Amino acid sequence: MPLHFELVTPARLVRSDDVHMVIVPGAEGEFGVMEGHAPFMSTIRDGALMVYKTENGTPEEIQVQGGFAEVGANGLTVLAEHVEG
Repeated sequence: MPLHFELVTPARLVRSDDVHMVIVPGAEGEFGVMEGHAPFMSTIRDGALMVYKTENGTPEEIQVQGGFAEVGANGLTVLAEHVEG
C-alpha cells in the first residue's frame, strides 16, 4: 500500500501524492516513513526530503527549510516554512 504524502507551506499545498517512502531531515536525524508507520511528530531541519515513488526507484529531492513533520492515520504531512523551487 502506498503512503499518502503532503508537503505544505504557509502559502500553498506544494505536493499531495501517494508514494512508497519519504526520508525526512528530522531535527535529531533523518527518518524514513512508509505506510503503516506509528503516529509521530518531529521538528525538521533545513535539508532534503527524499521522496521515493516506488520501492527501488530513484528518489526525488525536495529542499525544505524548517517546520514540522507529522505521521498520522492519513499518512505523512510535512509543514515546511519554505520549499525551494
